[in-house]
Amino acid sequence: MGLRWYHFALWAAFAAGMFLLPEIVPRGTLRTIIFANFLAIFAISWDTLSGRTGYVSFGHPFLIGIGAYTTAILTKRFDVPVEISIPLAVLMTMVGGLIVLLPALRIKGSYFALVTLAMMELMYQLVQVIRPDLTGGTRGMSGLPTLTRGAVNGFYMSTALMLSIAFTTWLLMKTRLGTALSAIGMNEEAVAGSGLSVTRLKLVAFTASAFTAGLGGAVYVHYLGSIAPRALFDINFVFTIIVAALIGGAGTTIGPILGAFFLTFLLEYLRPWLPGAERYLIYGGVALVLYMYQPKGLIYLMGQAVRRVRKGAA
Repeated sequence: MGLRWYHFALWAAFAAGMFLLPEIVPRGTLRTIIFANFLAIFAISWDTLSGRTGYVSFGHPFLIGIGAYTTAILTKRFDVPVEISIPLAVLMTMVGGLIVLLPALRIKGSYFALVTLAMMELMYQLVQVIRPDLTGGTRGMSGLPTLTRGAVNGFYMSTALMLSIAFTTWLLMKTRLGTALSAIGMNEEAVAGSGLSVTRLKLVAFTASAFTAGLGGAVYVHYLGSIAPRALFDINFVFTIIVAALIGGAGTTIGPILGAFFLTFLLEYLRPWLPGAERYLIYGGVALVLYMYQPKGLIYLMGQAVRRVRKGAA
């Protein structure tokens, strides 16, 4: 389906609604939305590669970590300004990811998933034992320069970044390139048989995914002002990213955003009753039921609800 004027109108309405939230919701809710925005960025990044091409990655924090640690080391240890360190971190994520993970795209299925998971675990170990004077070792680093202060400013920054990434990804996926990437996920052999270079297409998908992951990770660490390997490379973080994309609607742009907001608020509302890791069991069960009920995700359920309303009004 091509681009229509109402597509842009919907994006504009979505952006306007988001930017009006500070006038409506309390500061505590804004802080929750900030984390939802960053999770949405990571879920969009994962979906650009895995949701479109079918190459499921279990090691996406590997890419996020490259961006986060690069800018953290540059700013903390070498006093590089943030406006320079973040672009360098994104570039390092793309180059480092291509060198390490691109060869893994030659394998498929569970083997690719295992390789990406192994790379995440390897980086987790490396940042703790290799040059802890640079990485901070097991404790990580704190006192990093922050991009903004306060819930409102953080909300506007994270929302602007999330919307920019989402809209750009949506435009990319509306091109022939995006159609070809989705076709790889359905039948890679048919795409290769049509004369298209599957390797080049996967390269584009991986590069776009790494760019988003690196940018999100770099900005995220400068929002928090700290970085810790145990939190960044935690298996719950991996599954939260994947589940957000899947229950929201993999292979779409809005789906990962819906899934990210759903999971973030679900975890936050469970915190008073289950302050520990037990709440991940609850959200995992809820996500499983939702995914079993509707594998196409929340985006499809919302579409069904809109169609029913239109049918009833008619």
